[in-house]
Amino acid sequence: MSTASAAAPQIDDVQAYWNRRPCNLRHSTKEVGTKEYFDEVEERKYFVEPHIPGFAAFEKWKGKRVLEVGCGLGTDATNFARAGADYNAIELSEVSMNLAKKRFDVFGLNGNFVLTKGEELAQHFPAQSFDLVYSFGVIHHTPDPVQIVRQMRKVIKPDGELRLMVYAKNSWKDAMIESGFDQPEAQTGCPVAYTYTPEEAANLLEGFKITELRQDHIFPYVIEKYVKYEYEPQPWFKAMPEDMYRALEKRFGWHMLITAKPV
Repeated sequence: MSTASAAAPQIDDVQAYWNRRPCNLRHSTKEVGTKEYFDEVEERKYFVEPHIPGFAAFEKWKGKRVLEVGCGLGTDATNFARAGADYNAIELSEVSMNLAKKRFDVFGLNGNFVLTKGEELAQHFPAQSFDLVYSFGVIHHTPDPVQIVRQMRKVIKPDGELRLMVYAKNSWKDAMIESGFDQPEAQTGCPVAYTYTPEEAANLLEGFKITELRQDHIFPYVIEKYVKYEYEPQPWFKAMPEDMYRALEKRFGWHMLITAKPV
């Protein structure tokens, strides 16, 4: 695995980074914390990353205990709760978690939120208590992803399921980063962003058996227009037939989508 930062990252650096600007914070121009704001954040997130709802399979977890590791602003959280899950979350960024809690208040949803680092999550929940442990784009941003996986293994039920997204090494995005044309996150200065090959992902998930692993998502838009909420594809993507672009995403997507079972 590799990281976008040469210096050894510290968890305090990671926390400060996401507190400064929570992920997807600028997905709407409406007043932060309003219903209109949260609705636009969700609409834009799933427009740009349409594979998320299918991967999360929100409806599957009705009546089940769900733990999300890294809830961010609570977009996926909201949809787990709406679908009837017994929803729980941990979050490192206090700013992000407070917005997620505000979101639940705005929509009248129930959830349990704990401010902690993933490396200590098992201290806050009973062993073998979750049907689903879900984490999308989170654990590759911590200095010790292996420890988080160990913690996940402690709290998942023997017949539970892990659904995890980490960044893919064999991807278009990683090639652009290594060539100096891109960066891991929208905002600069990300302390750590590990990437994984399928073999490295299997090694990371000690205590789990991978049942599905696939790649998806290449961000196609002209960034200068995207930040103005204009969705114009880069010329090379615009010229591609849709089925060709999808084939490229499946082979070189930035998101490695993993489903696994505890063993």
